[in-house]
Amino acid sequence: MIQILKAEIEKYTLKFKRPGGTSRGVLYQKDTYLLKLEKDSKQGIGECNLFKGLSADDVEDYEQILNDFCQQINLGNSINLDDWRRFPSIQFGFEQAWLSLHSESNVLFPSAFTQGKEGLRINGLIWMGDSAFMRLQIREKLEQGFTCLKLKIGQNWQEEKQILTAIRNDFSASILELRVDANGAFSHMEVFQVLNELNTLQIHSIEQPIRAGNWEKMAELCASTPVPIALDEELIGVFDEKVKNELMHIIRPQYIILKPALVGGFRGSLEWIDLAKKYDAGWWITSALESNIGLNALAQWTFNLQNPMPQGLGTGGLFTNNFPSPLEIRGEKLWFNSAL
Repeated sequence: MIQILKAEIEKYTLKFKRPGGTSRGVLYQKDTYLLKLEKDSKQGIGECNLFKGLSADDVEDYEQILNDFCQQINLGNSINLDDWRRFPSIQFGFEQAWLSLHSESNVLFPSAFTQGKEGLRINGLIWMGDSAFMRLQIREKLEQGFTCLKLKIGQNWQEEKQILTAIRNDFSASILELRVDANGAFSHMEVFQVLNELNTLQIHSIEQPIRAGNWEKMAELCASTPVPIALDEELIGVFDEKVKNELMHIIRPQYIILKPALVGGFRGSLEWIDLAKKYDAGWWITSALESNIGLNALAQWTFNLQNPMPQGLGTGGLFTNNFPSPLEIRGEKLWFNSAL
């Protein structure tokens, strides 16, 4: 008897080792959802990584929608991801689970990375907090060998500027690349001054300096900024390919930041990458607090894109109850331990 594809969802709560400070508040734990597919006694698993307060599919009945998605599979109906564009986290989870179902071990995207021959360069992420905490993180990342740091800013700009100045006094831009992420924290009135001050510090780029949704103002910033601007939240919730093209045509950013769980999985991210190439914008991939299940898939996929820039992938070390992972951090690179 031929076994039909079966699907089920498991909710899992990740717990932070230490509170994660962001411009949206402090995170102590994070819910995620594991999509399990089974066929012919083989199981595949993917992560539907919902980021509450940020994901476009953060809706009240999300868990019911996930169950409905599984029900469609259990009824034998084929899944057309175009029908699920409004739920990028589900797209992301299904892509992983499907690949996992048809793959061996933890290898979804075979490459020199999954063979353990090459690593994937990433930036070191500095979480928000008081000056002492941020300086501690910076020192730890530098000691590990990172040559690209990303700092969250927008909570206390004057204090953050002092920290950036101290770093730049010790490390020139040719030695240490500094990226900053404002998460839309700055007002239209103050943003030009901030950009000019960042320029004096030779900052590589700033993510989302103002709140998403004002394309004309963002276009004005991108046209005149002394520091390259990267769009992040601006891309979230933009599902239609024509609207994506319109956004890029109007804003003309220097970079775009792609979180697959928030922009339509691997396929949705590739649509954005094609537009970045069309409008001469750079890009890189960023994780969004996935568990090791999602992070493993994301790292493998990102490596195959062969983007030489440092990518914004996590290391899997934020949580006390994460899943086992073949990923290891050595220096400033993620490596895949093929022996695990």
